[in-house]
Amino acid sequence: MAFNDLLKQVGGVGRFQLIQVTLVVLPLILLASHNTLQNFTAAIPTHHCRPPANANLSKDGGLEAWIPQDRQGRPEPCLRFTSPQWGMPFPNGTGDNGTRITEPCTDGWMYDNSTFPSTIVTEWNLVCSHRALRQLAQSLYMTGVLLGAMMFGYLADRLGRRKVLILNYLQTAVSGICAAYAPNFSVYCTFRLLSGMSLASISINTMTLNVEWMPIHTRAHVGTLIGYVYSLGQFLLAGVAYAVPYWRHLQLLVSVPFFAFFIYSWFFIESARWYSSSGRLDLTLKALQRVARINGKQEEGAKLSMDVLRASLQKELTLSKVQASAIELLRCPALRRLFLCLSMLWFATSFAYYGLVMDLQGFGVSIYLIQVIFGAVDLPAKFVCFFVINSLGRRPAQMASLLLAGICILVNAVIPKEQTIVRTSLAVLGKGCLAASFNCIFLYTGELYPTMIRAATALLPETLGQPLPDTVQDLENRWAFTQRGAGTYPRRGKPRHQQQEQQKQMVPLQASAQEKNGL
Repeated sequence: MAFNDLLKQVGGVGRFQLIQVTLVVLPLILLASHNTLQNFTAAIPTHHCRPPANANLSKDGGLEAWIPQDRQGRPEPCLRFTSPQWGMPFPNGTGDNGTRITEPCTDGWMYDNSTFPSTIVTEWNLVCSHRALRQLAQSLYMTGVLLGAMMFGYLADRLGRRKVLILNYLQTAVSGICAAYAPNFSVYCTFRLLSGMSLASISINTMTLNVEWMPIHTRAHVGTLIGYVYSLGQFLLAGVAYAVPYWRHLQLLVSVPFFAFFIYSWFFIESARWYSSSGRLDLTLKALQRVARINGKQEEGAKLSMDVLRASLQKELTLSKVQASAIELLRCPALRRLFLCLSMLWFATSFAYYGLVMDLQGFGVSIYLIQVIFGAVDLPAKFVCFFVINSLGRRPAQMASLLLAGICILVNAVIPKEQTIVRTSLAVLGKGCLAASFNCIFLYTGELYPTMIRAATALLPETLGQPLPDTVQDLENRWAFTQRGAGTYPRRGKPRHQQQEQQKQMVPLQASAQEKNGL
């Protein structure tokens, strides 16, 4: 609670918090655009084989003479006849005319450009036998998301949130623009992977930096704000994609603004909580005093000094000498339990969410309309989630959102494909629940992990109204305290306030013992 008291002393939620949270959150509008960009840049228009170069359509009887039709009477997208099926017979009467023998599209394809004039599919013919390459491009992007979360998460815990965000904004701008000018599919996939890496880090460090500068009672508000900004980005993508139907122009349009984010991100103030957990008390003091000036609390900021911070943050300074790493996720029993639970939550939420939002053409309606609907359902879903988070806690919100999403997806799996309205309605409801789950898990993860490894449900502890753990020892103490049930009844006849006081006294002693043992 010591750091939370310092935040309140320098203004709590003041001018600085409002300005920095707004500027840090703003890039998330385009994060949604990049995550689901391939719904539009890789859309598959109606297509069929191109007739042979020497074909005479007027003589052969038109396009139908070369292109077979499926059961619905539509042209087959991947086959053509080896010879025209109508028109004049061959002179000797023994040719293949009328035999309905088919072959692959050896001369390429013809596309309906009325809705999608230009996509990566039409430019590089990612259809039929090459259709898997379209999924490969998105898979590589998601691989970049995984790699970026691991690599930049580690760097953010070592170098700071601000430096990593500055780098990520620049990387997103450069890689996005390079993808827009990619001369071939391989180059495009490479830069999409790099974009995924930087965008994953932006989403993680945006939440981390904002949460670490906000008092305890406002964290849920910040998490909900971030969720709504992301939803706004879904609306924006639908409108921009409709107005800019050429994939290179659309890719460029959602990437160039990151240069602006890169420029103003130099004015961000690094997390003072991260400074203190890293043992940089001098930088912690400068950051807090700078925030105090911006918030109009110069007198309160002047009261802060190195001695005051040493007294207030004694535990953080003592335990900052113990360098934590990703191995702590497996070594420490409390962290191991959290890591396994949160990993399953992230996998379940992400797998189901992107499984829904990355196949908008599969719903059989306009992808622009379904994109707007998917964005609109987030508004009430996240509003309800916000109240559940603040009233009942994070754990009930996480459990309920995932349970309802799972029910919607399972029921949708047994609904016949002909019932488009029912399937779309269930998908929209499930997507709203998954959006609420994302809102909760971003906040939950930031609150559960200690500061030194923060950028790395029924079994998860509740965090409503709890201070952020700064060290691994914080988490172990909280976990042991929860396991004993000390928060609900006294132990061995001691009053509850004596137990809490004893615990506070034991923390520095435990830390000193660990330091002497070389831990």
